[in-house]
Amino acid sequence: MPSSLILALALSLALHASLLLPQAFKHGTPPPPALQARLRMPAEQPEASAEPLLKDTVASAEEAVKPPPPPKVVVRRSQPEARAAARRDVQAAQRKLSEHVYYPPDAVARGIEGEVRLILTVSESGRISDVHVGVSSGHAILDNAAVRAAWAMGRVDWAHSGELILPVIFRLE
Repeated sequence: MPSSLILALALSLALHASLLLPQAFKHGTPPPPALQARLRMPAEQPEASAEPLLKDTVASAEEAVKPPPPPKVVVRRSQPEARAAARRDVQAAQRKLSEHVYYPPDAVARGIEGEVRLILTVSESGRISDVHVGVSSGHAILDNAAVRAAWAMGRVDWAHSGELILPVIFRLE
């Protein structure tokens, strides 16, 4: 080992010893005070009154003027009938979707296959108001083609106000 490193090591040890050893030999210094913690009970809160602090007089005046809406008549189908109706809606939507689906040429050239599950939101008028991919095929090119085809459908007259889950299958034969 070079003598300059030995000298540096010795100086470092001497410096540290001169700073730390006097503290170790002091016996008369008291230990630092222990930390103390106390738990206090929360202050009692006054009971909340039933009346709010600020009263909304505008809303109460509007409620007094506006008559209540008429009750909606809901026709409920039995479980098998509802399932059959939903199945018919999905089959009709798949037939209409098949008129607009095209297999992207890039996907054909690269041999890409897959299945996309679309979620279509249908408004009261039967118009498609939203389309998004529920389950991706794993290939953006197929997902985008399926979404474009669903938007191209435009309207599904047999389905009103709800969501349809449509599978779109891309297979090369």
